[in-house]
This record gives sequence, C-alpha cells and structure tokens, in this order.
Amino acid sequence: MIPKKAAPTLNLSPPMNPPNIVFIITDQQRYDTIAALGYPHMDTPHLDRLVREGVSFDQCHVTAASCAAARASLFKGYHPHTTGILKNADRWRHSWIERLNAAGYYCTNIGKMHTWPYLTELGFHERFVVENKDRFLEGRYFFDEWDKALRFRGLVKQQRELYRLRDDYQNALGAFDWLLPEDTHPDVFVGDMACWWLDSTPKKDRLFLQIGFPGPHPPYDPIPRYAQPYLDKDLPLLPVTDSELESLPPALKELRVHNSEIDHDSVLMNLHPTQQQRHRQRAYYLANVTMIDEKVGQIMQSLERNGYLENTIVIFTSDHGDCLSDHGQSQKWTMYEQITRVPMIVWAPDRFRGGRHVDALVQQMDLGPTILQWAGIEVPEDMEAVSLAGAFDGDGSDFVGREFVYCEQVQDAVLTGCKFMTMVRDKTHKLVHFLDEPDGQLFDLIADPEELTNLWDNPAASEHKERLLAELREWRIRSGVQTKDWCQDWR
Repeated sequence: MIPKKAAPTLNLSPPMNPPNIVFIITDQQRYDTIAALGYPHMDTPHLDRLVREGVSFDQCHVTAASCAAARASLFKGYHPHTTGILKNADRWRHSWIERLNAAGYYCTNIGKMHTWPYLTELGFHERFVVENKDRFLEGRYFFDEWDKALRFRGLVKQQRELYRLRDDYQNALGAFDWLLPEDTHPDVFVGDMACWWLDSTPKKDRLFLQIGFPGPHPPYDPIPRYAQPYLDKDLPLLPVTDSELESLPPALKELRVHNSEIDHDSVLMNLHPTQQQRHRQRAYYLANVTMIDEKVGQIMQSLERNGYLENTIVIFTSDHGDCLSDHGQSQKWTMYEQITRVPMIVWAPDRFRGGRHVDALVQQMDLGPTILQWAGIEVPEDMEAVSLAGAFDGDGSDFVGREFVYCEQVQDAVLTGCKFMTMVRDKTHKLVHFLDEPDGQLFDLIADPEELTNLWDNPAASEHKERLLAELREWRIRSGVQTKDWCQDWR
C-alpha cells in the first residue's frame, strides 16, 4: 500500500492559481471505447485529443460495480463498505465538493450524479439534474430537467413501457433507435445544456463543473445516423463458450437467468444471443459513445470561447463499464475488466506534460484527494483514496500507484444470488470472493487477460488464491482501523 503521507506535492512551474476543474463523467462506459487508447474501431476524435494532449490512466478501476455506490465512493474518497452506500437509492448527501465550495469554488452540476435524493445539494451551488433515461425501480416519478424539457415540447420520452410494445423487444438486447428530435436525446440535451451554461453564465474565478452524461447506459438508443457506421464494421466480440458458462459461480449463473427474465433498463438479455444480436447491441452502444464524444468537443470549444482553458483541468471518466454480453452477462454487477476498469484522462497542457500513459494500478476514487490537493485544500488524513499527484510530477516515472485495487457489490434487486461480492486485483491476478459461499473466481491476468478460465478450484493456482484472500482480510481490517473516527452518518 502507498503510505498516506508519502503523496508528493505538485511541482508547478511557473506558479499558477488554483485551477478550474471540469469533471466529465459518462455512465457505464467501458475502457475499450476510445480510439486513441488502442481501439481503432472507435470514432472518438475529441476524446482522442484529450488522450494525445493529456495523461491517461490505463489501469483505473472503480470501487463498486453499480452506479450509486461507485459515485458515492468517488465523491467521498472512501470504499463503499466504509460509506455504507452500497446500492442505488442508498441515501447520500455529502461529498468533498463541499470542501471546494467552502474554499471559494463555484460548484455546478449539469446532468447525472445519481445522488439519493436526486436533488440533494452535495456541495453544489446549483444543479441541473438529468438522471437515468429509463428510471423504474427508484425515482420513477421524479421529473428532471430533461423530463421537463420534453413535456414543454409536448413529447413523450422513449421508455420501457413503450419499448415493451415492440415486436422485437424480446430480441433487441436493449438496442433501439432514437426516434424523437435529435436535440432531445438525453446526451445531446446534457451536452447542449453544459455549453449553454458556459456561454450564458458570467465567468467564475474558481469553477468546479461536473457534467454527467446519462449514456451509454441502456437503453442503447443512439440517433440512427451514428449507429449505421458501427453496424457496417467488424466489431470485437469476446466469444462466450459453454465451458466458461459452466465454470461461473452459482451467483453469476443466477444473475444470467435473472437478466433473461427481468428487463432492467429495457434490456432483456437472451441466455444465448446470436452473433448478429450481439453485434447490433455493441454497435448501438458504441454509437452512443461517439455521440458523447461529439458533445465533449463542443464543451471544449465553449470552455475556450469563455476563457476557461488557460487555467482549467479537464477530467474524463465513467462510473463503471458494461459486459455487453461478454462472459454471457448483461450490464454490470460482475467483476470482469469490462466492468471495473474505466477510461480516465486528465487534460491540462499548461500544467502537465501530455501524451503520457500511466499503467500503474489506481482506484478511480483517488481523484478526490488529487483534486483537493490541486485546489490547495487539506485532505482528510483518514481518507482511503490516495492522491495521484505524483503521476503528474515531471514525467511521472516515479509514480508506482497501488499494489492492489478493490471493488465491491452488495446484493440488490438485480444481484440476487449472493449477499456481498468483493474483488481484489494486482498486476498479475484477480480474485472475486462471494460472502459465505464456497465458490469464487480467480484469473491469471497474464496468461488469461480475457478472464475466460476460472482457476478457483485449480490446485496449481492455490498460492495466488490464498495470497489474495489474505490480502482481502488485511484490507478490510486496515480499512476499519483507518476510518474508525469517520462518521457514517455524514452521508
């Protein structure tokens, strides 16, 4: 582990004022969805620019396998088991954004944050909330900025009740064309609102602007003209074999059946989808990423137009990924790389030498103390997140990152087959533990980077299994001691 007091301070030359922070977060975007990160099937010119001119963290891992728990951990700087926010609709109302507010930053949220309640302040001066496209389990009758805009125009949004009427609903895997006016698509709406806010609001001396895109979270509903180029491409689809499905722990077998019977987020997952079905779903998902990429480019233009780029750090990431039928699974709630690993790019050419890739393991929540440090704000000593500032000093060659990263998921309305699931991962191996269950997952990430062969019961891998189980035990004890004075009621 990295000693808490060993985080290096920034070495800025020449000295600069505390930066503006523009924090862009998508929902459910996999790590392999940006062309400049090595995935040439993608069309992402604006995110490619951030990669070319910024610092990319190629092994950034989230701390939870679902939205609210991951976001609460990110914006608090503690693991989900510490925050007590383990699933969607667990109440959370506080974050380190309040520290930015108290230090003189003007804090604005446009789009998705996924707090509960949705409209809690969280430290923002103003919020323009846009939540999940297809709310059903919680907040079904909450009307966000997007709902109001559609209602004002006399439009009814595309949603689950309407999709269920389609003849192809059972086989579409959640992929549907956006048929309303293009500017009413939720990702277009959020991007346009962010540009409108920047263009119409007097320039702030210190700005923290969080922009939350609802996509590419399902329903996978791009504007058709973005989908067609991907439909015409050969897209990488991870083969799913009977042997892999048979080796799944019981909880993940149950998850497959659950998602084939219940249409969460308008996705009804066939147990054995055809290649054509998988390809179409993937094309629609990737098209939504390209739509968001276009809006990121427009946001960058608005930042430049309004005089922000000279002293602004732009951060781009996502809250978790999506299996998209890889490993036979739908959406999230598992611990595969497609879920836990996300893109994370930090762009600030005037401050940090760009065009660099950091391959050290980091937790996404490590952004919290890093942002506070950039802003000149004291970082709480018991925070479990660790500053990434060393990755930006000089060429970052001295930055070693974390020895292990962790991810958690509690039983919820979707993951019904286990009480609690925990992942621990280092550079070579990944272990997934199911509370009070004899089964688990163990992957050799060097010999089997696609995580197709479960070594949990393989005697030849027992040393790594025991090593990672021991680390899991030490981590939970260490976490409890470190955070013993942190009040969970401050949620």
